[in-house]
Order: sequence, then structure tokens, then C-alpha cells
Amino acid sequence: MRTIAFIILPLALLISDSLGAEDLRVQYPEASAEQGAYLARAGNCYACHTAQDESPYAGGVAFQTPFGTLYSTNITPHPETGIGSWRFEDFRRAMSEGLRPNGEHLYPAFPYTDFAQISDSDLASLYLYFRSVESFDARARENELSFPYSQRALLSPWKFLFHDRATFEPDPSQSDEWNRGAYLVEALGHCGACHTPRNALGAERADLALSGAVIQDKVKLGFYRDWAATNLTNSPRGLASWSEEDIVAYLKAGQNDKAVVHGPMVEVVMHSTQHLTDTDLHAMAIYLKAQESVEHVIESVPSDEQLAAGELVYTVHCGSCHLPDGTGDSGLGVTLNQNPIIQADDPSSLINVILYGPHLPAPPFTVNRTTMKMFGKRLSDDEIAAVSSYLRVNFGNQAGAVDAAQVKRQR
Repeated sequence: MRTIAFIILPLALLISDSLGAEDLRVQYPEASAEQGAYLARAGNCYACHTAQDESPYAGGVAFQTPFGTLYSTNITPHPETGIGSWRFEDFRRAMSEGLRPNGEHLYPAFPYTDFAQISDSDLASLYLYFRSVESFDARARENELSFPYSQRALLSPWKFLFHDRATFEPDPSQSDEWNRGAYLVEALGHCGACHTPRNALGAERADLALSGAVIQDKVKLGFYRDWAATNLTNSPRGLASWSEEDIVAYLKAGQNDKAVVHGPMVEVVMHSTQHLTDTDLHAMAIYLKAQESVEHVIESVPSDEQLAAGELVYTVHCGSCHLPDGTGDSGLGVTLNQNPIIQADDPSSLINVILYGPHLPAPPFTVNRTTMKMFGKRLSDDEIAAVSSYLRVNFGNQAGAVDAAQVKRQR
């Protein structure tokens, strides 16, 4: 999934008191460009800052938000349109305080609210790495934000209310693995940026951390629609039915016995988690499985008529691959039992899969299952709403009804 963008905006500002790379290594002896390359993988920097594969980290990726469209920027070492003239302190302030070198505020679509937790030593490694990548002359596009959100000065009170600049502190009551997993999930991986609901001002809600949220990203045909980032807590509607091994396999290979990666998570797995060590992936799994269940209120219940219609659609179009009991088959379809996508508070991801089929990674990724067809032209809005509602209350799933208007919105 395009986890929320780096919006580190370029500034061609030459500052004479720049801390040299050798001085930085003396101050942070464990820092290195090689370690920074690994950390950049963990942070999924490539996906958010690379619009064209031939110009990595040159920016230009569009991010749709409720406040308008933001564009990621050039973080290569170009001295004018990238960050080549930035001191380490400029880089650190951008990552942890959300400030440009000239003091202007960065939009919190760039998740400095999470990156503030990254240690200075790891920030030094990232800085060294981005000084070593190929330089591209690519000026950032202007953001397209509606008033008053286009006024950066308003971010000062926003930060006062919602931004904690504290770095990550290990919990002494937890294991080293748990703490490493917490650091990867909460800081570098910034999973909450997509998987935590936000309030009306765009800040993550701590009381609903990692319990699922709605983001905008592209569907298989290339246009933007809502997607539901699933509940990552140990909830029956989240990861309760997943073992630590299931989580590791999904993050490493993009599939396990319960799911195949698709949609916005493709970029996360392909550009980030598949490159992490098994030790780090296991730490992330330990941390996620330790998260207490967080539930959202189910606001609607499908009618008997809708369930009957949904069962008919399922029997005709779905049951041959997912099987009558929803258990699926390793050579046909994934299991539908206690499926986090089906049970998401918002049904948009489920509707997208039915309308457009799963948006799978490009080759050489392979999945030993029948590829699901696009049912958008075969089924009406009412039929897709009916079968979605049927899935959301059967096969061990607990979620609300879907109506035709929601389906129409996703088409």
C-alpha cells in the first residue's frame, strides 16, 4: 500500500557550517550509508518519492488527501532541486520536526509525526545514504490544496496540538524483540500513517491506533478510489486469526495461507518489507500480535432479502474458487474466514477487489491460485452490495451491510 508520502520540500540554500560526512561518522560511529539504505527500505522511501523507476527518489508522486493533492519531492543530492545543500541538522529537523531549512512547515502527509521517533544515529545513516544516491534535477510540483489548508502557517498550532517530538524509548518491561518491532512499526515503518483513523484535522487518533482507516490510492485501472487499510490489532476483525508466522510470510513473500498482497500494500511489500531481515519481520509480528483488540462500532445490519440475494451471487460466481464454506483452496481462492479485508469498518477494499479484481504485483511475483476476474461489468451495484453484505456476516466475519451507493462510489 503507498504509505503516506515524504513531503520533504527542496530548497537551494548553501549553508557554510554544514557537518561533513566524516564528522557525522565520528559523531555517530554506527552510522553508514549502507545502514541508511536498509533503513530507507524499512521506511519505504522509494515508493513515496519515485514517480519514474528510471529516476529513483526524484519525487513527483501524487497523494490524494481530504485537503487536496500533495506531491512528493526530490530527495536526491541535487544541490538546487533536491536536498544536496542540506546540512544533517536540516535533514534531522525535517524528519523529526517537519520543518524546511528556511523554517517553513512541512505538511503532515509526510509522516514526521512517526519519524520523530527515529534515533539520531539512524537519521545520520539515512542522511549519508541519500547523499550517496544518484542526483536528479527534478523540481517539485506545486501542491494543489484548498484554502485554508494551503496556508503553511496554520501547521504551527496543529503541531502544538498533535505532534510529539520525542524519540523512541524502549519499554523495559518488554522483550528486545518487542521493542525492535515497536520501533519498526511505529517509527521507521510508520504503519499507523495508513492504518490509524484520523480526526477532522488530519491527526492520527491514538485511541484507535492501528485499528484500520480509509486512504485514497489507485485501483487496477489507474484511477483513485478509497481503500480500507485493515485493522492490525489482535481483533477478531483484524489479525486475531493470523499467527506470527502468517504475518512474517505476508510481509516477506506477499502471501500466506490467508491472503495475497494486492492494492496499496503491494508497494509496501515489494519496495520495503520483502527486503527486511527475517529477524526484523519476526519482531514486527511479535509487536503486532501483542496489540490489544480495538473494535469499531458496526452501524448497519443487512436485511434478510439482501442476504438471500448475496448468497445467490456467491453460489453462482464465488463458491467454485472460495468453496461453499468460504475456506478457499491453495490452488483456487484465498480463505474468506475471519478475513480482515472483508471485515474492515469501511468496505471499499472489498468492493474494489470485486469490481476490478486484485491488483497484484508485477512479475516475477507469482501466486499459485486462480487469478480473480473483474466482476464490475458482470454484476450490478445491487448485486455487488448484496454479495459484499453476505460475506461480511458469514464465514466467521462480523461487519456491517453494504449498499449500492457505496458500490457506485467505487466504480
